[in-house]
Amino acid sequence: MTQPDTTLSPQWQQPLQAFLRYLQYERGYSSKTLDSYQRQLQQVALSPAAADSHWLVLSEAQLKQHVIQLRRSGAKPRTIALKVAALRSFYRFMQAQGLRADNPAQYLSVPKAARSLPKNLGVDQLNHLLSFDSHDDILACRDKAMLELFYSSGLRLEELVNANIDNIDWQQQLLRVTGKGSKQRIVPVGKIALTAVKAWLAQRPAFTAQLPEADTKALFLSKQHKRISARHVRERVQLWAKQQGLNQHVHPHMLRHSFASHMLESSQDLRAVQELLGHANLSTTQVYTHLDFAHLAKVYDNAHPRAKKKSG
Repeated sequence: MTQPDTTLSPQWQQPLQAFLRYLQYERGYSSKTLDSYQRQLQQVALSPAAADSHWLVLSEAQLKQHVIQLRRSGAKPRTIALKVAALRSFYRFMQAQGLRADNPAQYLSVPKAARSLPKNLGVDQLNHLLSFDSHDDILACRDKAMLELFYSSGLRLEELVNANIDNIDWQQQLLRVTGKGSKQRIVPVGKIALTAVKAWLAQRPAFTAQLPEADTKALFLSKQHKRISARHVRERVQLWAKQQGLNQHVHPHMLRHSFASHMLESSQDLRAVQELLGHANLSTTQVYTHLDFAHLAKVYDNAHPRAKKKSG
């Protein structure tokens, strides 16, 4: 954590430090997250809206004034949302400790941030990324299988990391994955990806010596002889992107988004893509993918009674 601001009085500093200790030791938050909470809350304490006040008596009206000041100063919606989230969490802690009966940040309005679309790779870029030789290198063989599976089935990073060998139905060419909220779904696996996975499984025994019992079924292993970690997968994806000459940051989620975009462009079936991605709401899929509006316009022209062109 960053050092506490010594210009703050104990009435400001003591509750804040108690909250940060709670996040660190009871919630297990990272130092980066703790620094963010501390910075956001210290800025509130030092703001003009909080003058001559402290955490126990700070009102909803004062917090609203702080948010207004942030907007006027040109703060981005995401920045404001982060600060409000920190305030709400802090005051929930204060309520749990019996220090406040109310949560003055609970009903603060937050400007909606525009949802940015993840970048995707083009088909030619992906073909080039996946074209590296994996025959004489066990790590390349494993990485080829991971990359092919990402793109073939649109997996989330945690879904790939948590996949087990017995989740694969070789005959039906399907994979059972566990996604967000421990929800399971079945996804198809293409022939090229299956071939790459089979090649890796032939090499996998080299990594199974002294394998922890919990990892014996893990589909992908590291050379440390354990289930591969999400961090390691990210590093390997970026390594191959660099080695294949892609001059951009490539990460696993980009491969999932590329899968979604390419499937939608080819099939024009938004509902099917929603199911393949495991999205609970169709609106998530609409934001996540690049809709082909030219196609939608064509569908409209051909289907809507008031849009159909009259013959003759």
